Amino acid sequence: MEFKRLFFQSLLILGLPASAFSQQVQLQETPSGIDFKSGKHLLLTYQTAAAGVPGGVKPEFKKSGFIHPLNSPSGQKLTRIQPPDHYHHYGIWGPWTKTTIQGREVDFWNLGDGKGRVDFDRIISKQENPEFAELVVRQKHMDLLAPNGPQLAIEEDLGIRVWNKKNNRYMVDYTTTISTPLASSVMLDAYRYGGGIGFRATERWDHTNSTVLTSEGHDRKAADGSFAKWVIIEGVSSDASGKSGILFLSHPQNRSHPEPMRVWPEDANEGKENVFIEFCPIRHESWEILPGKKYTLNYRMVVFDGSLTAGEAEAYWKAFSKN
Repeated sequence: MEFKRLFFQSLLILGLPASAFSQQVQLQETPSGIDFKSGKHLLLTYQTAAAGVPGGVKPEFKKSGFIHPLNSPSGQKLTRIQPPDHYHHYGIWGPWTKTTIQGREVDFWNLGDGKGRVDFDRIISKQENPEFAELVVRQKHMDLLAPNGPQLAIEEDLGIRVWNKKNNRYMVDYTTTISTPLASSVMLDAYRYGGGIGFRATERWDHTNSTVLTSEGHDRKAADGSFAKWVIIEGVSSDASGKSGILFLSHPQNRSHPEPMRVWPEDANEGKENVFIEFCPIRHESWEILPGKKYTLNYRMVVFDGSLTAGEAEAYWKAFSKN
């Protein structure tokens, strides 16, 4: 806070107008979550309260601990939650799917099965400074099949850092650190879904009005199961440019980097509202989480209006990889 106060004082001394720092990202706590705002514009919300489900839907599908909405710089909503085809999809999130705990198969992804779930636990820290705002939270992965009742199987510290907007883009750092409090290891079994960072896109997008491009030059038809340093997903929007999107970056220190991907093909979901992508570090190889050890995955999102080229994506990745 002292740094922030001195920064504002220096601007006033220099005679700079209020607009010089009006785009600083600020945190605002609400009954449902933590908003990251740039001036009056909402960039994204981290949901701390469980989102209710529509009538007739199993209550197990209620969930907290995810990002939604994530908006483009001009305010285009790019995420969605609880689509009728997959009520367990929640904007930007990354629970593990096929998991072996003390000999039991536990699924933290498919909430309706009642085997496991991931939710917000508590806020660890919040900060604002002239360059970014950051939130760090604890998320709890509960094993609902434990013989003595639900038990905490994985602790996750999730950091969300939102950098100030620059023109028609802004960056979000998404850092997840996991560990197990159990005396035995947890095995994150190889599977096409799980962990990393997943993105269920706006219902406006399908394979006819959105595109996918990976660092290896793969489009939607070839990206699934491939390895990538980055992936661009962009589609139609109401921005003046007609397009908005997200560049997802995987840090070179991440497990299995370049990371394997799950990308829904063109015929997924009967060809309707079918944009889902994920960096999935256990896509091809299981990952053992040992007691007493912590494991970190770092991602960055560049959220934009208009278009973003492969050359720009590579430049963003090179800058991110040096952090």
